[in-house]
Amino acid sequence: MSAARTPGAGNSAGRPAPATGEATAANPPAGDRPARISLAAALSGLQGVAIAGWGAIMLLLTFTGEPDGLVQSLTGSVTVILLAVLPLAAGHGLWRLRRWSRGPAVLTQMLALPAAWYMVQTGGGWLVAAVPLAVTAVVILGCLMSPAAAEALGVTPPGGAAADGPGGTSAPGRSA
Repeated sequence: MSAARTPGAGNSAGRPAPATGEATAANPPAGDRPARISLAAALSGLQGVAIAGWGAIMLLLTFTGEPDGLVQSLTGSVTVILLAVLPLAAGHGLWRLRRWSRGPAVLTQMLALPAAWYMVQTGGGWLVAAVPLAVTAVVILGCLMSPAAAEALGVTPPGGAAADGPGGTSAPGRSA
């Protein structure tokens, strides 16, 4: 049975009610996004905002402080701001359940772990930033490596769930 919209049907806001099971590509229904994906997207976005904030502070200090070298200071702050794009884009893509977003999200976290380790080894005030960075990286990686996340993003392992048809073939009419 196909659910269709009728001219008078709608919700209390006067908008047409979506057909049963209907979701737009831009806004997947919240029930279809696993909680692990939502958590990974939120944490990735938070990392991006933190990195952009760090870069903005570096840029502000370039102009209000006395940097050792103006060009070096500008280059460093702009680089940090640009690095914020990767986790922000990954978080946005994860939130929208885009398949491409898993790669940048995993890459970002794989780079974050050695950075956090280096910050721990440096000690001092860096420890305050290293612990949250390491914890969020591990949580995001754990969320993205779950089977539910892979299924929601349409990522299947090699030789995995592709064998849907009879006899283990993925396309009808093909035999092994």
